[in-house]
Amino acid sequence: MKKICFIALLCIVLLSQCKEPQDVLVQSKLISFVNPFIGTDGPGNTYPGATVPFGMVQLSPDIGIPGWDRIAGYFYKDSIISGFSHMHLTGTGAGDLYDILVMPTNSRSSKRIEANNFKPFSSFKHAKETASPGYYSVDLLDYGIKAELTTTERAGVHRYTFPEDKATQIHIDLGYALNWDSPTETHFRVVDNTTIEGYRKSTGWAKDQRAYFVIKVSKPFESYQLYKNDTITTSPVTAKNLRISLNYATTKEEQVILKTGVSTADIKGAYKSLEVEAPHFNFDAIKDEAETKWENELSKIVITTKDETQKRIFYTMLYQSMLAPTLLSDHNGNYKGANDSIMKAEGFYRYDTFSLWDTYRAAHPLYTVLHPNRVSDMVNSLIAHYEETGLLPVWSLQGNETNMMIGYHAVPVIVDAYFKGIKGFDTALAYEACLKSAKDNSRQINEYMALGYVPVDEQHENWSVSKTLEYAYDDWCIAQFAKAIGKIDDYEVFLKRSENWRNVYDSKSRFMRPKLKDGLFIKNFVPKEYSPYFCESNAWQYFWSVQHNIEGVTDIIGGKDIFEKKLDSMFTLDPLPEDKLPIFSTGMIGQYAHGNEPSHHVAYLYNYIDKPWKTQKLVRQILETQYKNEPDGHCGNEDCGQMSSWYIFSALGFYPTNPAQSVYAFGSPIVDTALVHLENGNTFSIEVLNNSSDNKYIQSISLNNKVIERNYITHKEIMNGGELIFTMGSTPNKNTKNSMALTSKMYQ
Repeated sequence: MKKICFIALLCIVLLSQCKEPQDVLVQSKLISFVNPFIGTDGPGNTYPGATVPFGMVQLSPDIGIPGWDRIAGYFYKDSIISGFSHMHLTGTGAGDLYDILVMPTNSRSSKRIEANNFKPFSSFKHAKETASPGYYSVDLLDYGIKAELTTTERAGVHRYTFPEDKATQIHIDLGYALNWDSPTETHFRVVDNTTIEGYRKSTGWAKDQRAYFVIKVSKPFESYQLYKNDTITTSPVTAKNLRISLNYATTKEEQVILKTGVSTADIKGAYKSLEVEAPHFNFDAIKDEAETKWENELSKIVITTKDETQKRIFYTMLYQSMLAPTLLSDHNGNYKGANDSIMKAEGFYRYDTFSLWDTYRAAHPLYTVLHPNRVSDMVNSLIAHYEETGLLPVWSLQGNETNMMIGYHAVPVIVDAYFKGIKGFDTALAYEACLKSAKDNSRQINEYMALGYVPVDEQHENWSVSKTLEYAYDDWCIAQFAKAIGKIDDYEVFLKRSENWRNVYDSKSRFMRPKLKDGLFIKNFVPKEYSPYFCESNAWQYFWSVQHNIEGVTDIIGGKDIFEKKLDSMFTLDPLPEDKLPIFSTGMIGQYAHGNEPSHHVAYLYNYIDKPWKTQKLVRQILETQYKNEPDGHCGNEDCGQMSSWYIFSALGFYPTNPAQSVYAFGSPIVDTALVHLENGNTFSIEVLNNSSDNKYIQSISLNNKVIERNYITHKEIMNGGELIFTMGSTPNKNTKNSMALTSKMYQ
């Protein structure tokens, strides 16, 4: 009996030892902590579908019904799916793309509704839906069809598992359009019973979009119907509204793979996308490759935390930070340029989807830490846009300038890359591009140069105060660039221009105030009102947008005490029930709106007035209240990586208050440890001692075993590798040495 018990015990021990490595292996998969559904409900405007880091293809489900909530094609509260299109925007307020819609059907349902323009659709339930990095699946309940999606950089791959049915169809709809998008010219050519090629040209937010494609299916279709509008036609055909239905007889559990290669330049490039990236029909192999790409990128930051929900939020934010910018050039180097010509990228990958008013603040600085090699290509892409149009991009998409938002914020991205030692771009050409963009006569820059501010224009929404402040910041960046390359005359000119924020400061109200062309401030000014003078914000939120001269702002309002009181009021002056808040004023803490970008640096400003513990308290509050592991997990538009990048920096304990300064202000880290694996081969480690929700205040900081009495770290210190240790406590440490406080004058 003892022998039997001993053998049984030995078996249990051996089994447990065999099982443990598998558990460890599963837990080590960082992709398992990503929840692509975060932001698909509420104001986040994200999509849950499949893509790879910075990929050209975003293959995701479309509800098929227009509206603000469905800007990304999908809304978590909906219950139908009208197909799967290949291109989507992540977290924006712009309703565009949705190119090349594919939808499988059969004889089980023929329901149609006006809301989705009478397209085929199916009901679905979230219990039968899965999303993870590089993969999406859903059961189309009305048809009994399981749909699975994965991607490469330039190809989307579908796997449909069908029931037995003699009337199975796969519909490919080029006329499908949603929100602002509308086709202008589409084309189909049926090459044979497994290959279809064509293009979809469209207009929308981006006026001239071109998606060339080749589709290959793993099972030959028996026949097809090609429709021009709703009339049967023949191949090849060109028209505004085309769709094709591929006909099959399927057996139970039969799988058909459909793969789509794309290019913005030509069909030849689309063929090359499939040839290089998806030469076979092995769906699982392509899915595994996509997951490996994500695992490699996510592994650049390995964190530990006792809170699994925090870990899921962290890795989802890291994932979402890499959904844009997106590839524009194909494997031949060709792409649709911003000059509406086919251009060729020589020696770099051309990227687009630059939401610069949002992403210059934290997303692009994060890329300089985690993806410096890609940053080189991104800067070359900005310069290419300049060569194509004569100006740097403002908000570029699919080889188009949309001119959405304000500023010339490609400038801080380029200047930041230059000072951080990013290689591989032409410095002289980059400087020329910055200079030309800052001297252009469009977007009221001419008035800004003549008057020293952008004046009110009552005829339309002109965001005059916001433009003045954003232009002044960009001018400071150009001044630093000019000084570094020996352009001293330019340095002096742009340093003076960088002080133009003073021209809209009103000493009576102590706010930045709209000013008329005659130099008088407007009357009846209410700082908390949302008006045409401030870009998606009010005077409270834009007052702090002088990241390059916080000391100047402090002095002009009367010193640090008054600055502190104004900051305190920013976070405590709650909107009243009768206040009218626009759709973009979300994530409110007093007048602070974390759901919109102009507020993102404000909590860190206490570091400039020797009160870092107030920053620590607020940053921790924002981290813990404005991000959730739920579909409604973003307090505002995710905005192409900006909202998520704020979280990544802040969770690690620091943030680029002035994004082009190469310096990061300390906040309040929430991870227990982090290993940042840098592309230069170094490792930067972070350890947070005594970390807990209550212990939000930094007691001491050491860098490489040396205590530092300052509230910032430099980019160079991070990239050199080493060990940063925070010791946390439940009460503020107010023993800050003023001489070591962060200043906007330093330039590392």
